[in-house]
Amino acid sequence: MPPRSQAVVAGVVAALVGFSSSFVVVLAGLVAVGATPAQAASGLVALCVAQAAGMVWLALRHRTPLSLAWSTPGAALLASGGAVTGGWPAAVGAFLVAAAMILLTALVPRLGDLVAAIPTALARAMLAGVLLPLCLEPVAALAATPLLVAPVVLTWLVLIRPAPRWAVPASLVVALLVVVLAADRLPGLGSVVPRLAPTFPTWSASAVLGIALPLYVVTMASQNVPGVAVMRSLGYRVPWRETLSVTGVASAVAAPFGGHAVNLAAITAALTAGPDAGPDRSRRWPASLAAAGTYVVLAAGCGGVTALVSTAPDGVVQSAAGLALLGTLAASLHEALVEEEVRLPAVVCLVVAASGTTVLGVGSAFWALAAGLLVRTVLHHDASRRRGSRVGTQIGGPTPQGRPADADRGSGEG
Repeated sequence: MPPRSQAVVAGVVAALVGFSSSFVVVLAGLVAVGATPAQAASGLVALCVAQAAGMVWLALRHRTPLSLAWSTPGAALLASGGAVTGGWPAAVGAFLVAAAMILLTALVPRLGDLVAAIPTALARAMLAGVLLPLCLEPVAALAATPLLVAPVVLTWLVLIRPAPRWAVPASLVVALLVVVLAADRLPGLGSVVPRLAPTFPTWSASAVLGIALPLYVVTMASQNVPGVAVMRSLGYRVPWRETLSVTGVASAVAAPFGGHAVNLAAITAALTAGPDAGPDRSRRWPASLAAAGTYVVLAAGCGGVTALVSTAPDGVVQSAAGLALLGTLAASLHEALVEEEVRLPAVVCLVVAASGTTVLGVGSAFWALAAGLLVRTVLHHDASRRRGSRVGTQIGGPTPQGRPADADRGSGEG
């Protein structure tokens, strides 16, 4: 296969895998914070088009196979948190605040340093706690409606070893087939046509603390920083500040139409920038253009899949979403618990996030970070005091653990 054709195929596959592996998570997250099915479909369309535009800009400007994606961890955060004070307009306002914070990170490197100062273990523990209730859905649904959910789980189980890349997309296809077969009637043509539904945003403190701040943290820690690491492992230098600026603008443009966040891709980046896109690294960048074009085509089908998902029996689509997040949960748990020094604070962070507790109108993700940082501070203070008593003087405070090295290096890039 000619190198250019190889890059195009890789880009198409990356977009198909990225979309089909997590679109139900995005829809579930948007609906959970108050969107109607039409508004959720609008958000999915806006995300597809915004990330496609960003990829075209970056690929043509830098001749680098940079990939953008929606924030799947961010969508899971929304799905676990539920509605906030002010409803859907307040959620849209929080999306805009998160986009502004991403833009500020590009303009003010010190803000990126503050994010990097949050221990990676705590950020990952918060994400794991958010994902855990969603990943339990296949278990509960399989027990409640085995005839509907078993085909979805079995499809994933059969393919997870021979074709892991396609296990989740295939299980989602089976879930949609189950929905079609179980539905009394299918959605009408009017609900299938994709439409952009703008929402005038409002702002509330609970939405900013419960949605915007955790969304920003998980998007930076679980998508942007790993995305830089993946690209570097493949031999590419990421224009860090410009990429953050592009994703921040894309997020801000998509937000009024329901899009929660656009970020640097991590998993699908390995498809567009890896050997599958051709043997010559300097000629892989058309893969990003092909992925962008595929996302625009997929945007046309967002209304149909959203209408279909909205008619699904309880548990079917949720099971597919839970299976889609198992890999992310496994990686998050490993990174959260691997360092013994921060293991207890990470566990506290995880259980608070998994509790789903809302206090003062603010969701559990914010309180999870606060609790984890508090426990870590107490433990490190006691450890420092004990060290000082042994040597007769306190030499200095402990170095923050889990600081994302890629974020430190990347913040200086132009």
